[in-house]
Parts: sequence; C-alpha cells; structure tokens
Amino acid sequence: MPKKTLYHIIQWAITIAACAFLIWKIVTYDDYASLGESLRTMAWPQWLAIVACIALMPVNMAIEAWRWKTLMNAGVKESAEERLSFGEAHRQVYYSKLAGLITPWRLGEYPARGVLMSEQESDIWPKVLSMGAVGSATMTAAIVMAGVAGLAFSPSVLAYLGGSYLYALGAVIIALCGMYILLPRALKKYVSVNQTLLWQNTGQSLVRLLCWCVQLMLVLYALGAIYNLQFTIYNLFVYYLLVTVTPNVPIAEIGVRGAWAIVVFGSMNAALAGVLLWVINTMLPCLIWLFMAKKAK
Repeated sequence: MPKKTLYHIIQWAITIAACAFLIWKIVTYDDYASLGESLRTMAWPQWLAIVACIALMPVNMAIEAWRWKTLMNAGVKESAEERLSFGEAHRQVYYSKLAGLITPWRLGEYPARGVLMSEQESDIWPKVLSMGAVGSATMTAAIVMAGVAGLAFSPSVLAYLGGSYLYALGAVIIALCGMYILLPRALKKYVSVNQTLLWQNTGQSLVRLLCWCVQLMLVLYALGAIYNLQFTIYNLFVYYLLVTVTPNVPIAEIGVRGAWAIVVFGSMNAALAGVLLWVINTMLPCLIWLFMAKKAK
C-alpha cells in the first residue's frame, strides 16, 4: 500500500473516531437541564460574552499555529522550501484536535500533525515528535508558572489542595526545570533547540494561556459565576494549573474540568462554564476541521 494512501486512511480513521466520540459525549451528557436553565436566564450582555468567547476560539487556534510554526521552522533558513507556512500550521492544529480528543492525555495531537506533513515528507517524524515534546514542555511550563503565581493569592484553594498536591506540584516543577536544561542536548540529533527557542515558545504559550483565561472569564460572567473580579482573575490561572496537572483522559475530561471549576470558583455554574468552554474550544475546532478537510480535497 502506498504511504500516501495509508496516511489518508489514518486521517479519516481519526476523524471518524473523534466524531463518534463527540456524538457519544453529546448523547450521554446528563446535565442539560441545568445548562439550559442557565442559558434561559441570561440577558443580552451575557449572550454577548458568549459570542465574544466563541470569537476568541479561532484566535486561540491561531496562537497555537504560531507556536507550532515557530518550533518547526527553528534552524531552517528563511528561503528554504521546507519551512512550514502559517496556513499549513493552522490546518495541522485543527486536525490535531481530533486526535487529541481520542488519545490519553492528548498524546495524539503532535503525531497527528505529522500525519498531515508526511503526505509530502516521509522523514519528518523525528522532527515532529521532538518538537512536540518541546511544545508540550513549554505549554506546561507556562501554565505551571502562572498557576503557582495565582496560588499565592488563593489561600482557600491552597488549603483545600493540602500538602500532598503541593509535593506533586513541586515534582512537576523540578521535572520541567530538568527538561529545559536537557532538551537542547537530548534532541540535537533531530532538531535545532536552544534556550532562546525554549523561552520564546514559553512566551507564546503564555499568550495562549491568556486567551484561554479571557475566554473562561467571559463564560463565567455569562453564567453568573463571578462574585469577586480580583479573586476570579487569580483563580483563572489556578484552574488551568489544576486541570493540567491532574491526570485525566479525554473520556473523563469534562468531569475533571467541572469538578475543579467548582473547587476554584465555588459554584455549580462554574462547572457549567467549564463544560461550555470545553465545547467551544474542543468541539467547534473538530467540526470546523470537517469543512477544512472537504475544502482541501
């Protein structure tokens, strides 16, 4: 079987599996009554906030495409044909949402981007997987840095977490520091990675995290889950820290996000906000990919 045909089969297998998963989540979600009641009681400013949150979804995806383009073009000359364009990075990011949805801890996102790239380049895998590791490390580092700063202003959440969680968080921080030191040397056989690239990508990751936080704040406002603006701003970063560090798989992701939203923001409506934002930032890109794939035919 030709490699190109195989990669097309993999693409559509992932697409079909992800669509089946989304349909299953829609059918089995058991709190439509609460969500519907919250939506019915919203006034026009709250609906405007939802619209603004949806409008930021493509911004979020564009920032991720920017991050990915930066990584894949590291060490590649400006005039080189193999440089990844922003448009192609954008296409890969949308497709990778499907693979992330059906794989534990979203491990399939970066390999899925390689599936699209392998249509043109057969030897791209070492670079894709290496830069995927770098991208995961810098995104996690950005979330941990902002989340730890937020925890300093959230004593109630800090008390709830207890010492064992803080020890685990400390281990994550030590592991990230080790990765920042070792990655350039460990990956030099496959890619060009240096401290400048790591910190540049960390800065881009912080921009993406900020976009997530603005989106979440808009949804919290829309569902009436903001009681103290200053408290909420700090806890936005804490929320993403807890969601990131807590082990989860996509099949349970909505539950994990909802549970931490209740802990951090202190209301059931916050749990609904977490669910609604998951729909906007996960389900919508997956559906949009179906139109992108059709257009690319």
